[in-house]
Amino acid sequence: MKELVDSFVSSTTSFLIGYGPIAGVLLIIAESIIPMLPLSVFITLNIVSYGDVFGLIISWLSTVVGCMLSFLIFRFFLQKKWYRFIKRKDSETLKTLTKKISSAKFSSLVTLIALPFSPAFLINIASGISHMKIEKFFLALLIGKIVMVYFWGYIGTSLLESLTDITIMIKIFLLLTITFIVSRKIEKKWKVR
Repeated sequence: MKELVDSFVSSTTSFLIGYGPIAGVLLIIAESIIPMLPLSVFITLNIVSYGDVFGLIISWLSTVVGCMLSFLIFRFFLQKKWYRFIKRKDSETLKTLTKKISSAKFSSLVTLIALPFSPAFLINIASGISHMKIEKFFLALLIGKIVMVYFWGYIGTSLLESLTDITIMIKIFLLLTITFIVSRKIEKKWKVR
């Protein structure tokens, strides 16, 4: 099994290096739009191919671009249909849910985006069809995705093993706490709501 994994990693990293960072960028953007693709694997491959710092940077920027594309697709093509749908259904539950998403606190949004196991595609959809400001979503992505990309890069190919290592979980908890504190300060300073 180890030989199979080593062979896969070696051939994929050779491909990525051969085509340059644009291949790594396109993989991450594709994952943001097609959620069945394995983001953690793509981030790990970018780090192995391009190094710790550059691999993390291109993974972070790519996932922000991909999530913004997903958000904008739902904002400009499905938002009006969504509001017509909930008006036609006359559903107070859907209206209330949409209002809650639109008025979510910036720090809560950043924390949700930063959580590695949160359904990013659903967050993109819900934010896109709500009345959430584009700037708020973009800023939340910039901050939150740093932690998420770092987590998947740090965990790499062995998620189950890393979950048993308490020091990794403490580091992730500390990163999430720092992310929450930074987003609260930005929320207060720039009045992002």
